[in-house]
Order: sequence, then C-alpha cells, then structure tokens
Amino acid sequence: MTDAAEAPLSADIQLIQRIIPHRYPFLLVDRVRDIVPNKSAVGIKCVTMNEPQFTGHFPGLPIFPGVQIIEAMAQTSAVLVGVSMDLADKNAKVYFMGIDGAKFRRKVVPGDVLEMTVTVKRGGGKVWKFEGRASVDGELAAEAEFSAMLDVPKG
Repeated sequence: MTDAAEAPLSADIQLIQRIIPHRYPFLLVDRVRDIVPNKSAVGIKCVTMNEPQFTGHFPGLPIFPGVQIIEAMAQTSAVLVGVSMDLADKNAKVYFMGIDGAKFRRKVVPGDVLEMTVTVKRGGGKVWKFEGRASVDGELAAEAEFSAMLDVPKG
C-alpha cells in the first residue's frame, strides 16, 4: 500500500504557470497528473476549435499541428522537471536541445483530449533527456525522444 508521501503528484494550470513561462496561445498543457519526480508524468491537453492555429491549419479541416504536439510533450517534461526540482516561482526556463525519432501516427482534432506520457531517460542536472508518447483515447498520435537544458537564474 502506498502512503500519501509516495502517491503520484499533479499540477493544475496555476502551478504549471508558476513553473513554466508559456502563456496563451503557446501554453499547450492544461494539467499534469501522475507525476513521479525525476521519472515520469502525464500531461493533458484539451484540444478546442477556438485555438488560433486552426484558422490556418487547415481551413475547413482543423488538425492540431504535429510540432505543437511535440511542444506540448516538452512542456509536460518541463513541469515534471519543475516539480522534481522544486522550481515553482524560480523563473526557470527549459530549452530544447534536440528532437529525435519524431513520428506522427494519428490526426489530432478539436474535441480530442491529448494525453502526453513523458519518461526521463537521463536527468537530474542541467541536461535532461526524455521519451514522449502522445495519445488520444489510447491510440498513439505521436512519439519522440527529446533533450532539453535547464536554466535557473541564480539568486
């Protein structure tokens, strides 16, 4: 049996905004659940028709851009790092260093709930590497490995 101290953590939109600097229209994660510090997390993105990318991608056939799925996985990872390292309100930034093996398997459209499972492959310092898988209703939509660098201001 797991006690409360060992239970997975979560981050609502208020905590997410205290950890990462992204804001509308580029804040692409609504909630992060099942956070296991330094190991894994699941980000949730509710895709809605009123998002600005759908005016041009594509008119009459709205499809959530694949690059934004990768970005949403990265933002989920940044929240995982922020929770793992207690970075809320510390003005930390996490920057992409590389993206490998990105594959897109399914269209993501308004009304979908995108679940992004991210797993730490290497981390704990300034450079982190992750594996990410995004799915809708259990069906794989995208996957990639990516690395990022953590920048925390001194003081």
